[in-house]
Amino acid sequence: MPSKWQRLPTEAVHPATRRIDTLSSMAIVKRMGQEDRRVVTAVSREHARIARGADLIARALGAGGCVVFVGAGTSGRLGVLEAAEIPPTFGTRPAVVRALLAGGRGAVFRAREGAEDDRGAGARRLTDLRVSARDVVVGVSASGITPFVHGALAAARRRHATTLIVTCAPRAVPRGLADLVIAPIVGPEVIAGSTRLKAGTATKMVLNMLTTTAMILAGKTYGNLMVDVRAGSAKLRDRARRIVASVTGLAPREAGALVGRARGNVKAAIVMQAARVSYPEAIRRLRASEGRVGRAIASSKLEARR
Repeated sequence: MPSKWQRLPTEAVHPATRRIDTLSSMAIVKRMGQEDRRVVTAVSREHARIARGADLIARALGAGGCVVFVGAGTSGRLGVLEAAEIPPTFGTRPAVVRALLAGGRGAVFRAREGAEDDRGAGARRLTDLRVSARDVVVGVSASGITPFVHGALAAARRRHATTLIVTCAPRAVPRGLADLVIAPIVGPEVIAGSTRLKAGTATKMVLNMLTTTAMILAGKTYGNLMVDVRAGSAKLRDRARRIVASVTGLAPREAGALVGRARGNVKAAIVMQAARVSYPEAIRRLRASEGRVGRAIASSKLEARR
């Protein structure tokens, strides 16, 4: 029977690694390194589309919308990783960035390969989230043909959400499935079909760029500092203190005390010190400036020095 996977670039057999099982460990590692360098080039060719995707996400966040990553296997787990890491890094609520993984939560730790074939499950789970026109749904599918992802994207379009797909096989993506296709073409894997390799690396890079760029555009940083960090651990509390000390010029102990007076809010602490205002006034200024520290302290000497 004809195979719909046979002609996918993600399933192709790499001619340079046909005898990889006869090589030494060093030779295998070097060959993998050579292939990994192709990933950076492939992603760089998609920079314009990635920037457009980041703009769409930032616009959605600014309108009170959310982002949903949908995928299966490695692709889906990478979406889960983004959703899990955004709240502590950028201080967002968990509902702002979410992920749907074929097979459910258990599939994060143990592969449930057949789950990706259920198009209906993708549609139902996406529908259950009640996304709307102000939200963005990002399908993540190395092969471009994952039924679970297709079902979710189709459901998202019916609900008028903005849709993106990140894939390494753009020709396999049906026309009209998504508003924007981001497709780093990385070529055959070292081990044929193992998309946790180059395809996974490329996908991780793209998702990092999408979310980080969108969060910067949304005012979640001051310069290159994560001023919306949630200080939920000793490391993050120390980082919050160091950020405030770096920006304001205060000694570490004074910066720590200031963060305490700001109730752990790094942005508020910076505004309090730069503008010489109380915590309530700092919060008011931040709200008026849509959370952007630079705007909240625009007339201060600190911002003038930056």
